[in-house]
Amino acid sequence: MTTATSSATSANPFAALTQGTLPASSSSGSGISTSAAVNTAYNTFITLLTTQLQHQDPLNPTNTDTFTQELIQLSGVEQQLQTNQTLTSMNTDLTAISQANGLGYVGKTITATGSTTPLAHGQASWDYTLNSTAQATQLQVEDSSGNVVYQTKGDTASGPHSFTWNGAKNDGTTATSGDYTLVVTSVDAGGNPVTTTTSMTGQVTGVDTSTGATELKVGDITVPVANVTQIN
Repeated sequence: MTTATSSATSANPFAALTQGTLPASSSSGSGISTSAAVNTAYNTFITLLTTQLQHQDPLNPTNTDTFTQELIQLSGVEQQLQTNQTLTSMNTDLTAISQANGLGYVGKTITATGSTTPLAHGQASWDYTLNSTAQATQLQVEDSSGNVVYQTKGDTASGPHSFTWNGAKNDGTTATSGDYTLVVTSVDAGGNPVTTTTSMTGQVTGVDTSTGATELKVGDITVPVANVTQIN
């Protein structure tokens, strides 16, 4: 009868795990995820431990201390597997909740931080805020290529202001539907720049969760839910 010559401890398949050297997400070369690696280590350990017990020498059984250490390691792996499964389930639930929350925005008109919004149904709207009183304010509307298609004077008083563009270009033509950006330039009486912030306004047409975060679609523009400041 052949007796096993190596113990499960000497061939411990998850020594890297217990020593904290197993990659957190995936191994760099093999592309195997941590979860898959832990499952493989778990199954291999069970096989080794069972084989060791079956083939141990009755006159020289496995050392109790070693056996206890192996059981502790096994328990640790089981707990990690359960934790991974729980986290995966929680992530799935959170994604579903996030999608449901995002769907509540569809059809609503929102205001969100940002300067680009679509020209839809013949108009595009923005809000802009001057941090202090300005001597002059210029508003420029740029198309997706960065070309200035419309410019006009803006408000100079400190505080929030609104601007709605009807798509009329300075050359007398009408802009086509698409994404447009508002550039606000303000200077004070001394010619110094006045700090401004800009928000876009538009109707939510869809929800995108492909990146793991809930993002709202306003035409072709993607708006993170965290950027929304008002629902109209």
